[in-house]
Amino acid sequence: MKTLITLKIEKFEEKGQEYFVATSDQIQGLVAEGNTIEEVIEIASDLAKILIEMDQEKEQNHNQITAIPELFSLG
Repeated sequence: MKTLITLKIEKFEEKGQEYFVATSDQIQGLVAEGNTIEEVIEIASDLAKILIEMDQEKEQNHNQITAIPELFSLG
């Protein structure tokens, strides 16, 4: 499955060195840095996949934990 995300890419210059930083309002925690726009997009793409996967695992674990009380009955 492919997911389309919007990246905000900003150009910075520090000590004569140029670099780019990508962030996304759609994926919390996505911050990627690279020397070129192409590089920062590639890094952001890889990071987005990891963050989405982690979020899905977190959701699955939460669903498992909330199901535990149903296994027990008081009486």
